[in-house]
Amino acid sequence: MSEGYLKDREEAAALTSAVAKKLQAQLEGFTTFDENTEKEVRGIIFFEGEQSEDVNKVKEQAIYKLARLYGNAGKTQQLIGLSKEIRPFFDSISKAKTAKIVRSLIDILADTKSVGDSKAGANGYSFLDTQLLLCEESIAWARETKRNFLRQRIETRLAALYIEASKYQTAGDLLANLVREVKRLDDKLLLVEIQLLESRLYHALKNVSRAKAALTAARTNGNAIYCPPSLQTQLDHQSGILHAEEKDYKTAYSYFFESFEGFNSIDDSRAIISLKYMLLAKIMVGNPEDVASIISGKLALKYAGVEVEAMKAVAQAYTNRSLQQFEAAKSKYKTELSNDTIISSHLTALYDTLLEQNLVRILEPFSVVEISHVASIIQLDLSIVERKLSQMILDKQFSGILDQGLGQLIVYDQSSDDKTYSSALGTITNMSKVRIRFLLA
Repeated sequence: MSEGYLKDREEAAALTSAVAKKLQAQLEGFTTFDENTEKEVRGIIFFEGEQSEDVNKVKEQAIYKLARLYGNAGKTQQLIGLSKEIRPFFDSISKAKTAKIVRSLIDILADTKSVGDSKAGANGYSFLDTQLLLCEESIAWARETKRNFLRQRIETRLAALYIEASKYQTAGDLLANLVREVKRLDDKLLLVEIQLLESRLYHALKNVSRAKAALTAARTNGNAIYCPPSLQTQLDHQSGILHAEEKDYKTAYSYFFESFEGFNSIDDSRAIISLKYMLLAKIMVGNPEDVASIISGKLALKYAGVEVEAMKAVAQAYTNRSLQQFEAAKSKYKTELSNDTIISSHLTALYDTLLEQNLVRILEPFSVVEISHVASIIQLDLSIVERKLSQMILDKQFSGILDQGLGQLIVYDQSSDDKTYSSALGTITNMSKVRIRFLLA
């Protein structure tokens, strides 16, 4: 979210108009949402008396106030309606203030607490669809009124929503057009935001190389300008995600730590996500014992809750090398673990590693063992164990064969490679080179 967009800096400005002072005093009396409050605040927004700069400032404050009241009450349709109704007011204020108000309304809608992505509104739209609708309508209005500065920034937000909605082709086309347009204008700050979104898009498409290239371009442009703390923190967060994809969990942890501190310093709700990824990196690198010390740290204590408990349960399961505890943690904290695609993908890899370690430990004393016996020890379905053993044999993690007729696994002793053949080939090659030199001499 852009910094400062939800702060009414005009509130601190001294008003000279008596009418404006009266309207502001009336506005400050409203703190909770009800029909009377809505009616009175709307009366201030659409006040038709004195038209002056001071009155316009109060109207701006009233727009923010009513938008927040709508947001806190979950009135998404009323919020969208408000964004349309106030458009005539924009003719009396600067384009910069117009852009601030429009983007603030979109931000407030995104922060609406009482509506989740999975819930549908009265019109049948999901919350995400509602955000898309507001952005698309705002873009159409901005294009119609030739407000290109505002349009580009709303299109950037729209691209982010398309990525969230898994509309990758649409998001890619929109971002490609934005990059071409913004490069011509040399707006490096907006270009950094767009390239960061490109990196997220390619990561979602599992194209890590192009995701890294887009992120590198974003960092390069960011180094040439002043990069706001929020944007710099997002760059660090994305860097951590891409390093984790390449299994470089130590570097990923460093980036996640930087992003956690950054989000925490600006009171951004995404700090808890960075904290979860920090804990994940420690588990994946094989240091689950460090999770407890991180959670008890000064910064992390304020984020104690179910999200942190979920990662703590995973760390405990990994410490105990227990598949049952691991599955229990995933089942208990399904929303916190399975619904996060990044955590889910890495935990799948962690589960495979844990399963392989347990199987190797169980098979160590045997030369021949029934597969059903192995399945009973590890407490997993026979088909899962059989499939995993086949994979481990093909990956040469141990030597053996599966006798499916008898339902047995025959384990061979690990034999050292016989280097006689390769040494003989090397000797013949060297003798051939010597012979050729003699013939050419």
